[in-house]
Amino acid sequence: MNYLSAENIAKSFGDKWLFKNITFGLNRGDKVALIGTNGTGKTTFLNILAGLIPPDEGEVSLRKEIRLGYLDQSPTFDEQLPIIEVIFASSNPVASAVKRYEQALVSGDDDALTDILEEMDSLKAWDFESKVKEILGRLGIHDVDARFGTLSGGQRKRVALAKVLLEDPDLLILDEPTNHLDLTTVEWLESYLNTQNTTLLVVTHDRYFLDKVCNNVLELDHGSAYTYKGNYAYFLEKKADREEMEAAEIDKARNLMRKELDWIRRQPKARGTKAKYRVDAFEDLKDKASQKKYDNQLELNVRATRLGSKIIELQSVGKGYDGRELIHNFVYTFRKGDRIGIVGPNGMGKTTLLKLITGEIRPDNGQVVRGDTVQFGYYTQSDLDYQDGQRVIELVKEVAEVVRLGTGQTVTVSKFLETFLFTPSKQHDLVEKLSGGEKRRLQLLLMLMKEPNFLILDEPTNDLDISSLNVLEEFLSNFPGCLMIVSHDRYFLDQLVDHLFVFEGDGKIRDFPGNYSDYRVWLEEQESAARQAVAESKQAQKIETTPVAAIPKSTETNRRKLSYKEQREMEELETGMATLEERKSALIQLLNAGGTHEELTSWATEIEQISTQLADKEMRWLELSEWA
Repeated sequence: MNYLSAENIAKSFGDKWLFKNITFGLNRGDKVALIGTNGTGKTTFLNILAGLIPPDEGEVSLRKEIRLGYLDQSPTFDEQLPIIEVIFASSNPVASAVKRYEQALVSGDDDALTDILEEMDSLKAWDFESKVKEILGRLGIHDVDARFGTLSGGQRKRVALAKVLLEDPDLLILDEPTNHLDLTTVEWLESYLNTQNTTLLVVTHDRYFLDKVCNNVLELDHGSAYTYKGNYAYFLEKKADREEMEAAEIDKARNLMRKELDWIRRQPKARGTKAKYRVDAFEDLKDKASQKKYDNQLELNVRATRLGSKIIELQSVGKGYDGRELIHNFVYTFRKGDRIGIVGPNGMGKTTLLKLITGEIRPDNGQVVRGDTVQFGYYTQSDLDYQDGQRVIELVKEVAEVVRLGTGQTVTVSKFLETFLFTPSKQHDLVEKLSGGEKRRLQLLLMLMKEPNFLILDEPTNDLDISSLNVLEEFLSNFPGCLMIVSHDRYFLDQLVDHLFVFEGDGKIRDFPGNYSDYRVWLEEQESAARQAVAESKQAQKIETTPVAAIPKSTETNRRKLSYKEQREMEELETGMATLEERKSALIQLLNAGGTHEELTSWATEIEQISTQLADKEMRWLELSEWA
């Protein structure tokens, strides 16, 4: 069943066509990745499909009664609304029914309550509240009464993502949904979208996400669109074949054009005396031959300042805020060539550690000792600093006129800009006109020009397209100095780091030898071993508490009664579960009432712990109830 169709759509800005003559369709169950370099018009394309802006040419049609959910890069809602009202301000009939149900309860309108109860039943809306709590909790949103206007950019994006998921649309369009999510949340979203019977169009640079979630790829490239029926790995293979074929066609056209040009020049100047069809064919050939071939990117190889034998020592370093310990007595001595990834949930202290290392903040205890030769290159999520009316080439020349390469050679800043995918024409664009990803790319380039020998990259992959990531990965893989990366991009981490600092909470940082995939395998093994130990313990307890006479001598199921000890255990479980439920309800009320950041985090953590305890107790109670 076709959900959405785009016929020959085009969009231009001024006299430049962003894309033209694109025909595209989405069928039920399609999960399509939209790929293209920064500036090719991916967000504009999504806005046209979502009906937010019209195309200059062509037409977009959405099947009748299909509900579309759209997550854009900068979501906006009423700044004064609490988060919970943003979530429920929805066209989703289930959310609307739940909201009217709560209003009827408050007002005490029995007639309205009777009507809404029937609607709640027909919509199967009774589990909506638990779904809201699950999705908000997974996305790290606990204070649902906080006003939307008080949230950071990342928090706003997570609220908007929660809203669009809870609307349960037939067609989801997501623009960079993994930005501002930690690794655990990205993996949860990946699993959620895989298990939902959702039709999806998504823009993301997370290559593992693309490979596991998407079954089709749509590429925007030089104003045209190319479709690939497969996942991201299939796309890479077929794209290479296409570029090789097109490069051969361009070479052929250029050779033929030389012959035709010679013929054109030898003919009489009067156009009418020449074969018109051959002149027209020459113009077409000229267009083909003037296309740019898919040459390999220039090697990005920047010189790094020499790094001495003494780099940085963290001597029992500790740091906390408002009574909460983020880093507890952490000890580490950096060595030459260290390539460290930093992972852990948001708010655990990852950025705090980076600021301690660079000296931006001081530790509460312990000492950070830095070598004299250490020169930091610190990339943060802060905005690019430039003046109004400043062009790209002008901003870069403020740092240097030439760039020294690792080989000892020097190149002009214009040539160096090309290595970071800024074409000669793009170098003269106004900085303020660049896309978000292009500004991030420029920010990285300016940092590298200063020849650092200790790179610290805090979420460098946000807003960068895949082509830019490939260039950056190639450079970082050959970087001779120390490297620290905070990133939610699992592929990026796997390519570049050889051990991790894992923030586990309560100030503990685990130094894990291996990349992120190695860590996930190790973690699954630990969890599996823990589950096995619990199962064996329960089995041993079951055998221990079962009278010898009651143990069946055959494989047939035999009924038995609970022992006195098991009856007592069952009664204690019931009492314990009731107590835990009361505590959980009280904590939820506290969360809803609001509090300080530390209180909210503490309450949310305790709720998770109680939920785990309840699950274990309920499982044991069910086991015992079979014999009751």
